[in-house]
Amino acid sequence: MPAPLARPPRDLRLDVLRGWMQISIFISHVVGTSLAWGIHAAWGLSDSSEMFVLLSGFTLGSVFSLKLARGGAVAALRDMLGRAFRLYRTHLTVFFMFAAMVIAADMFVPMPFAVDRFGWRFLVDMPWAALPAAAAMLYQPDFMGILPVFVVGMLLLGPFMLLQQRIGAWALAPSFLLYVAANLGWVATPALGGTTIAFEPLAWQFIYLLGAWSGRRALHGEPLPRAPWMLALAAAILILGFAARLVEHGFVAGPGLAALALQHKEVLAPARLLHALSLAYLVAILVPRHADWMETAPGRALAAIGRHSLRVFCTGLFLAWGVSRITEVHPELGLILVLSGIAALWTVAVWSEGRVAARSAAIR
Repeated sequence: MPAPLARPPRDLRLDVLRGWMQISIFISHVVGTSLAWGIHAAWGLSDSSEMFVLLSGFTLGSVFSLKLARGGAVAALRDMLGRAFRLYRTHLTVFFMFAAMVIAADMFVPMPFAVDRFGWRFLVDMPWAALPAAAAMLYQPDFMGILPVFVVGMLLLGPFMLLQQRIGAWALAPSFLLYVAANLGWVATPALGGTTIAFEPLAWQFIYLLGAWSGRRALHGEPLPRAPWMLALAAAILILGFAARLVEHGFVAGPGLAALALQHKEVLAPARLLHALSLAYLVAILVPRHADWMETAPGRALAAIGRHSLRVFCTGLFLAWGVSRITEVHPELGLILVLSGIAALWTVAVWSEGRVAARSAAIR
């Protein structure tokens, strides 16, 4: 009989990486900040979005596998559906709160055309049509496109993991074919209300399920291969991405086609996918599970942000939008506002840590 699966010890790398990605996402959402030069998205083909989707699939893939082994398919599927519903509820809550903020800014603050500029006119003029479209996650004004990808990924994860249990890596074949079809333009999710689908779920589901496949392997103790040729290939892809960015920024001369590799984020273009996977592979192989720097004050702050990434992410959306609007009028305040926003995200994480500790103490 195989040994029963045990919950693995928490990997501090994942918390620290998620924390850094949350800060990177916040900075990337602020329009025009000079701090954008300090995040890895400025120097490679992929950004924190790809990494976060991959890590979410990785984490929930191992969670599903553990629950499947302990409680069976019904219990594992019920748990995943519950997680998907809670995230869907969070998406709708953020949607309506964001709508209220933008509409209030348009009405009461000297910020004319905010409703039209950021994609909320459909809701204002045709709420009877916009509300069902929002409930279906097909109406996506600015900043409303990423959480639906996670909801779709969670809904697909359960059936995918059950198929993976039967046929192994071949379970990725339908997901990959769907990804290819989305990149070729053969299939597409319809966008309503004059908006666009910022993250095509028919394409992004592949990196999510690839993460879930890796999470199941990790739970079963199957380590990543460390072949020298794989390390060299991953490093070469990162170097090519860096070179493409240098060309795009105008720092070096190069073919104009280099910038094309940076486009089509909405369908997770192959160059972006390969870059994200290469970066994730090198981090997993080269960064130790625990290092002294992770216990420093910055490391602990990043880990706290990473442990409460959903709440931090949602808070960051509102902060980034507000900071962007202020710096459009007062650009001299940009740096201090962005740094204050990062401090606010850390404060939210610390507050969340306290809530978790208090709940655990109450249970005991």
